Amino acid sequence: MSAEARLREQICLLAKSMFDRGLTGGSTGNISARTEDGGLLVSPTGTSFGRLDPGRLSRFDAKGVLIGGDAPTKEMPLHSAFYETRSTAGAVVHLHSCHSVALSMLPEVDPDNFLPPLTPYGIMKLGRVKLLPFFLPGDPAMGEAVRGLAGKRSAVMLANHGPVVAGKDVEAACNAIEELEDTARLALLTRGMNPRGLTEAQVQALVTKFDVAWDD
Repeated sequence: MSAEARLREQICLLAKSMFDRGLTGGSTGNISARTEDGGLLVSPTGTSFGRLDPGRLSRFDAKGVLIGGDAPTKEMPLHSAFYETRSTAGAVVHLHSCHSVALSMLPEVDPDNFLPPLTPYGIMKLGRVKLLPFFLPGDPAMGEAVRGLAGKRSAVMLANHGPVVAGKDVEAACNAIEELEDTARLALLTRGMNPRGLTEAQVQALVTKFDVAWDD
């Protein structure tokens, strides 16, 4: 099996796993990954994470030209913005995960640091998560908002919509976005209970030890 064939299978396997566990439903969510030749494999528009077909993924060449598969997700501006601004991005995932969307609606959330510091892995895998305002689905302005961050964030939260995370490869991106959703769920479960989160010193220790981009 070729490297691209393995990547196609991996994208569909990870997408189905997230769908089966309720992290995105119906035909929501989209996923993309870099190929060895610098192109992209992207989930097609209107498809379900639970039923992606490896042979029908949208295939772009290194110049960004669609050369095979079905028409891509309408959220391509989001994906393109991450690839263009983060040289380390090998994959991008966008979900409509319930708890993170719910947290994005709360007025006390910090737009510059969306997730409270509750666990080490939320910090290690995501760094600071930027809360972006609401955009209409498919609006190219979402991509411009990501470009405006100049590659300083690996994860953003689209208010009332869902998280978007870039990772070094498709497995890392999926693991990170699941961590985002888990942290949002913890924040909601403990809301109003005055939970004992990580101290500033503990956060800084994690940032230093695991070389997390945190202060930008």
